[in-house]
Formats: sequence, structure tokens, C-alpha cells
Amino acid sequence: MKVAITGKGGVGKTTLAALLAQAWAREGAKVLAIDVDPVASLAGALGFADPQNITPLSQMNELVEERTGAKPGTMGQMFKLNPTVDDLPEKIAHEHNGVKLIVMGGIKEGGGGCVCPESALVKALVRHIILQRDEHVIMDMEAGVEHLGRSTADSVNVMVVVVEPGMRSIRAAQQIKKLATQIGIKNIKAVGNKIRDVEDKKFITDNLKDIKVIGFLPFTSEIIDADKQGALEIKNSQISETIKSIKNSL
Repeated sequence: MKVAITGKGGVGKTTLAALLAQAWAREGAKVLAIDVDPVASLAGALGFADPQNITPLSQMNELVEERTGAKPGTMGQMFKLNPTVDDLPEKIAHEHNGVKLIVMGGIKEGGGGCVCPESALVKALVRHIILQRDEHVIMDMEAGVEHLGRSTADSVNVMVVVVEPGMRSIRAAQQIKKLATQIGIKNIKAVGNKIRDVEDKKFITDNLKDIKVIGFLPFTSEIIDADKQGALEIKNSQISETIKSIKNSL
């Protein structure tokens, strides 16, 4: 399975990505979690020790220069757009409780992005992981589809948009679906999060008529408290069953 998880900022993308990765790992599956959100927080949610000390790929300057032939931060250079990345998952991945993690990192340039060596390396590795790796791959995306080009979109089995009860979240989900469809992602599902009651469920399903909702995560103090502790170790049977149901739907 190759799953990309996205949605408006703050809706719970990382929570869902971590819970799904942990659920697959408990079953003995090979799991590779990819954090491509510029505000990387998946390592903490998965319970990695000292997640702040994990260096994102985009900040590994020596490795970027080695693979692309260009020094990050220097303007006007020629560099490889398709650098060698086959060995990088084993080289840079961290592992905890059966989940391997790669933190890609954001591209910190003005204008919302760049054509630069670190960007080329990140995109090449995402492409390699989606097209050629045989693990369950779970990508914690930023709010959009920027890391998925047309060459990789066909190999993403499903894009899951996390939605909370609110029109801004609904509109973001609709925009993400539009962008994803334009690059060839056909299988798009939604998961409702921070659900308090049946009215919240109805609000989401009524406003997402063109996106199938495959599960709802409750607004619960356990997730809030776990997030404060830094790692999601959920013991609530309702949440566990919901995650299992979402996983099986995928």
C-alpha cells in the first residue's frame, strides 16, 4: 500500500499517519513512514527519542552535494535533476517499534519553493519510494500535492484527506481533490477527525458528497494527552477499532 495523507493544517494528518503506521507494524508488516510536511512532527508522534535531532534530508548538505553535484544555497549552479537515491532509504531511515521513518524536510526558499539541488533530491527519493519500494508507505504530506508529480501519482494507491468539522477544512479538502485529480490520483478518500457527535459526522458527509468518508476519529482527551506527551500510544478500544476499520478500508 502507498498512502498519501493530506488536509488543511492542524486537522490531524500526522495523528492519522502515525496511528496507521503503528497499526500495520503491529501486524508484522514492513512500514516506511515519510514526513514531507515542512513542519515535521511525525517522528514525535511515532515515539522516536529526541525527534528534534533527526536531520531532514533537505538539510543534509554534504549528501545533497554528493548526489546532485551542487552545493545547497549557491545560486546559478548546474545540478542533476535525477540523482541516485536507491540506497538512501536504508542509509538515512530511522526505526522505532517496527516503523522506519524518513524525514524529508521543507525547502526553505522565498516564493514557496525552489528549483534547487535539495528539492531535486527530495523529489527523486519520493519518486523512488513510491515506484520501487515494497513496504507499506505512509506519507504525511503538507496541505497539497506538491511532492507528487505525474510520474508518481499513478502509483499512489490512495490519497486520504483528513477533515475536521468546519468549512475551511471542507474547502481545503475539495481543493486538494481537484489538484490530486489533475495529476492522475483517482482514489481519494476522507477521514473525519475531532468528531464530537453525530452532527459533526453529518456535517462532513453532507459537505463532502464527492469524497467517500471511510472513518471518523473522535475528539477525545486521550489523543490530546498523548500529543502533549509527544508520542501517540492509544489504548482506547474505540480509537483502535476505528483505525483498524480505516486500515482495512484502504
